[in-house]
Amino acid sequence: AQGSHPRGTRAPSRPPRRATGRTSTPVVRGCYDTPMQSARRHVPARYPETDNMGEHELQRLIAEVLRPMLERWFASRGEVAHAGADQFFYWSEGDSSQRIAPDVYVVPGVAQNPPVASWKLWEMSARPSFALEVVGQDIDKDYEDNPAIYLSTGVKELVLFDPHATPRSRRRVRWQVFRKLKSRGLVRVDVSNGDRVRSKVLGCWLRAVEHRGRLSVRLATGEEGDQLVPTETEAAMSLAEQERVAKEQERAAKEQAEAEVARLRAELAALKTPSR
Repeated sequence: AQGSHPRGTRAPSRPPRRATGRTSTPVVRGCYDTPMQSARRHVPARYPETDNMGEHELQRLIAEVLRPMLERWFASRGEVAHAGADQFFYWSEGDSSQRIAPDVYVVPGVAQNPPVASWKLWEMSARPSFALEVVGQDIDKDYEDNPAIYLSTGVKELVLFDPHATPRSRRRVRWQVFRKLKSRGLVRVDVSNGDRVRSKVLGCWLRAVEHRGRLSVRLATGEEGDQLVPTETEAAMSLAEQERVAKEQERAAKEQAEAEVARLRAELAALKTPSR
């Protein structure tokens, strides 16, 4: 072996080590016997479920309305899809900095339940088909950086919704729609300051609706998107109204039938009464 000496001879003594004023770092021995083995130890990457950063309340409110509406939209069409909000998508295994959390998104072919904490794209075959980003104060990040970042997720359609855009805005615009085109990546196909845009992936319209001073994004149907898809609350109220009308109609029909029976009985009694 390298460094051995012939039998019967002694290894020459080493000169005494000179003091240098520096202290060596102690090596903690355990399951790794040498510093080299310790350095080679693999530390698995962590993929946080949240970055603990606050968001604008408007972003949360928009997501709270749109996400359950998307869930019911796909269920009504018999399509399996997962509608989520504000979960991280990771696309580079081992690098947890490569991530983005859409305000609202759709992953086709994945059931709504169980809930998902985060998405690691290298572990799944599905890719998000739709993502909505609510633009905040940093328009350079949302307008310029996000479309390039979303390309890494494989999303088919990205919609940027800017609730802060006004007719007088010089840089801001209400809607931007990007779609994935072969060999061209995500391409902006629609820009609008109107109240609605068409989503090819969702098969419906997205509309900006203001009610009691609160702005929301709603789904809409029809050739021009004139028919709003009801929210969960509106759907429940509509069902309750339908039940009320049905009961009212049933009560009126019952009263009419009872009145008719009473009339026929009166006629029959009159026929049985002998005339004088």
